[in-house]
Amino acid sequence: MATTALLRASGACARRGRRIAASARAASSASSTARSTRAVPLVVVVVGKGGGAKVDDAVDEYARRCARYAPFEEKTVKQNPKNVKDTELQKVHEGERVMRAITARDYVVLLDERGRDASSEEVAELVARIGDEGYERGVFVLGGPFGHGKDVIDRANESLRLSKMVLNHQVARLVVTEALYRAHTILRGEPYHH
Repeated sequence: MATTALLRASGACARRGRRIAASARAASSASSTARSTRAVPLVVVVVGKGGGAKVDDAVDEYARRCARYAPFEEKTVKQNPKNVKDTELQKVHEGERVMRAITARDYVVLLDERGRDASSEEVAELVARIGDEGYERGVFVLGGPFGHGKDVIDRANESLRLSKMVLNHQVARLVVTEALYRAHTILRGEPYHH
């Protein structure tokens, strides 16, 4: 009888120990997903024309959400500002305008179909690293229809691909803005990203 009571007591302790361990793991998991980082302003530079009202509204919604965590701005650079027919010259002129939006203390990320693939967690880690390494801003550049000018490519710290598919310019604006919002929520350990 004493042995049975002892086994019951040890079983109850083991179950309680498992619950405590599970609670500790859950708390540890939640705190390990949140990451302390310096909130660095983020800028999306877009070479192109204005979008449709619905896309603009969706981009504005994610821009507002991003601004809860750090300053956020979208800058538009006119596509083919000198109205030239030569695509290489067009990229040069667009690149000159993009370079005016970038400072020496910015971390520049080209958004390009030839860039590296990155998961949402990797984008979050990139946003954290930009802040941790003391850059003034993170600047994400969407080039024009023919890509980026050489000066912009040379200035970039790295290049990311939003998708293996080529995206419509307006869709790409929405994808990058939502991805940056998602990055902030991942860094804060918030439930938006599952």
